[in-house]
Amino acid sequence: MKIIELEVTDSTNEYCKRTDSGEDIIVTAKMQTSGKGTKGRSFSSDLGGLYISVMRHNPLAAETAFKVMIDSCTAVCKTLQRFGLSPVIRWANDVLVNGKKICGTLIENIFSGGKVVRSIVGMGINVNNEFSRDLQDIAISMRQAAGKDFDVELVRDTLIENLQQSYTVEQYKSFIDWFGHDVILNCADGTVKAVAVDVADDGRLICFVNGNIVKMSSAEVSLRL
Repeated sequence: MKIIELEVTDSTNEYCKRTDSGEDIIVTAKMQTSGKGTKGRSFSSDLGGLYISVMRHNPLAAETAFKVMIDSCTAVCKTLQRFGLSPVIRWANDVLVNGKKICGTLIENIFSGGKVVRSIVGMGINVNNEFSRDLQDIAISMRQAAGKDFDVELVRDTLIENLQQSYTVEQYKSFIDWFGHDVILNCADGTVKAVAVDVADDGRLICFVNGNIVKMSSAEVSLRL
């Protein structure tokens, strides 16, 4: 897969969209000026972090679209694990270390004819970067977690290697340690207390809510541990 290395860009996902010629590519940047998170949020993208997007055009049945998230999140976790950290996936696509966010993932799929015809997966891993005061309580870097600096290029190369592998939902779930625990579901009409049970093959979170088993999609709720 072609790899494009940039010093600075507005967003690696947006770069993929602008330059899409039908070729599968990986784009990396040392800094983003307009990093994007889920639900339109901005994503802090200062120097010292790793910012990367993978664009693929391999048609995938719409009902199996969660495979895109499985592969990206598991690749990130395996990369962090390689450098001695213990990552945990917070459903559906955040990766935590020591209870704080170390990586965010933004997946932008295009559907046509019942298939995912293009997927762009953007990831931002906090490697050696610093945080503003308002992020210090919720974000962590690899350097903070391990007490030492890391070679960003080595982390990038390891992630690229892992991103070109295929993973199973069981491998994805192996990085979840909160099944059976109380969780808070942030729904459109308020918060709901639940007990997390499992993640279904289609990506929905299976929970006990008021004594009933329910399946929630990430479009409906966000999860607070």
